[in-house]
Amino acid sequence: MTNNDILRRIRYILDLNDNKVIAIFNHVEYPVTREQISNWLKKEDDADYKNCNDNQFAHFLNGLITEKRGKKDGPIPKAEKSLNNNLIFTKLKIAFNLKAEDVLAILELADLQISRHELSAFFRKPAHKHYRSCKDQILRNFIMGLQLKYRPPSMATEAFAWPDQEA
Repeated sequence: MTNNDILRRIRYILDLNDNKVIAIFNHVEYPVTREQISNWLKKEDDADYKNCNDNQFAHFLNGLITEKRGKKDGPIPKAEKSLNNNLIFTKLKIAFNLKAEDVLAILELADLQISRHELSAFFRKPAHKHYRSCKDQILRNFIMGLQLKYRPPSMATEAFAWPDQEA
């Protein structure tokens, strides 16, 4: 999964408009323009598509944590220069204030069952002997589970139903 894919999905899950995405970046004092966001959200075959690099995406995730959990005392968190799936998974877990049981339940929503021990391996330091690299499939299923939890299909149909129709 690319940073752009994940950004697109988070934007959809949380129903964020461009102004809200700009506000999320502003939480970590990282200025972005509406044009940048628009280009990040385009499909890869579009001529105006731009890659959201790891540092930019780390700023977004740090801003999302601040948006969802509130501003912490002290300096603004420093954005990593490079990200991997484990870091992205960890930052999303923090932003949504999820405990291990919550993450396992979200993964089950996406029809993926893993043990608590497998899950904890993703959140360990790389030097730890039980560290495990998070593959795209795990992250993809976690994001799909977030979508099913926070924006279930019933919400989408209700949002598009005409006033005289039953949802």
